Amino acid sequence: MKKIVNYLAPALSLAAIVFSVAALNKTHAATSTSPMTNNVAEISATQAVQPVDLTYAAEKALPSVVYIKSVVNSKIQTVEVQSDPFEDFFSDPFGGFFGRGQRGQGGTRKQQIQTPKRAAAGSGVIISTDGYIVTNNHVVDGADELTVSLSDNKEYSARVIGADKTTDLALIKIDARNLPAITIANSDNVKVGEWVLAIGNPLGLNNTVTAGIISAKARTLGANGVESFIQTDAAINQGNSGGALVNANGELVGINAMLYSQTGSNIGYGFAIPTMMMNKVVDDLKKYGTVQRAMIGISGTDVKNYVDSEKDKGNEVDLGTMEGIYVAEVVENSAAAEVGIEKGDVITEVDGQKVTKFGDLSGIIAQKRPGDKVTLTYLHNKKKQTKQVTLRNEQGNTKVVKNADLDVLGADFREVTKAQKEQLEIQYGLEVIKVNNGKMKEAGVPRGFIIQRVNDEPMKTVDDLQNAVKTASTSKEPVLIIKGIFPTGKRGYYVVQLTNE
Repeated sequence: MKKIVNYLAPALSLAAIVFSVAALNKTHAATSTSPMTNNVAEISATQAVQPVDLTYAAEKALPSVVYIKSVVNSKIQTVEVQSDPFEDFFSDPFGGFFGRGQRGQGGTRKQQIQTPKRAAAGSGVIISTDGYIVTNNHVVDGADELTVSLSDNKEYSARVIGADKTTDLALIKIDARNLPAITIANSDNVKVGEWVLAIGNPLGLNNTVTAGIISAKARTLGANGVESFIQTDAAINQGNSGGALVNANGELVGINAMLYSQTGSNIGYGFAIPTMMMNKVVDDLKKYGTVQRAMIGISGTDVKNYVDSEKDKGNEVDLGTMEGIYVAEVVENSAAAEVGIEKGDVITEVDGQKVTKFGDLSGIIAQKRPGDKVTLTYLHNKKKQTKQVTLRNEQGNTKVVKNADLDVLGADFREVTKAQKEQLEIQYGLEVIKVNNGKMKEAGVPRGFIIQRVNDEPMKTVDDLQNAVKTASTSKEPVLIIKGIFPTGKRGYYVVQLTNE
């Protein structure tokens, strides 16, 4: 369970952000009255006790929420530990002179340890009858095994279709048919004060339902890269991560992701990723294997936050409004720069939709793809301007970004042998055993070169290299900085460009 310390507002103390779940209500919020109720006063009293009947929502949504168990298997890792001079002397009085020791510099030595097998649990939501399930990225991240348990206790092994750390969403799949898929509602239509249900598996208590209301919309917490959370006061705890936030119709409006708490248990608020953002991420993962993230090319903050910070410095600021997004920086060669947006401008509308805080802007743009056009209304020197902007990807163009595979390198690799480790005095590496036509040949990487680090990450297995290629291919700078060693012992590096520019 991930915990992050942050401030929610000046009125709140330091709180731990913990993964969570929550839920909403709607038309089946029927008033509960007793057959014996005969007058208005008695009806009002009954309504005060239970303003809505959420039993329909619970019955409809519960079968769609699953329990996810993730397992990280035990592994052998090489770590540096502080040397004990007496232990080192008696175990090797010649200080490794004859090559027996593996001491590092500065009083450290390398030691192999076996990490323990670890298991964790979370929740997920069935979104299609053929086995697609949405959960949080942090529920499945790094897992070697995933087991999904349905509400009828049937168990299935699951595989990850795709994951997105920036929104903390993941799509997994089980081999099953005729599953009870949840109905997905438009999260843009939820209203503050609306009743919701949080459904998940908190603290090992499977199929748990709690009720609350929508406390706020478009919240940003600084925990993920892209945020526009639905905030709820429905009780959520560890294990609720990836579960369902549903309305009174039993329709999904959010995927619960975290909670604010001073203790790690529910005493605060929960936060859910809205379905309109979820739908876009799921579609991209299915179609492209990675999220097609659109960008305006600005950084900034809520106008009120900016004005308050300037006042704290003794500065008086008049931007012409107290609502909107203050532009603190414009990225060079971005969509915003192309149409003339400048630092100090205030964005007030996107496609005619009012944006009062950064979460509003994030929520709208998160539903777009590079190449989409949006109309921005903003204040420049307190004067209203309207411009159409073509959104771009992180690499500054409108092309589809896809996860590159090892095939793009045009080479074959294998882990270094024990003999190579001893001869070159290295602990790990990947030997280039064959170079064909591809990016490695273009960069001049020769056969026999041993790759040890790529973009400052250690390369111990071919999977490590595969992950490095995938990560770099969708980044702002799609390049691999490869460092390693030649068979002669000489060290070197290469720069491999993954694009065709």
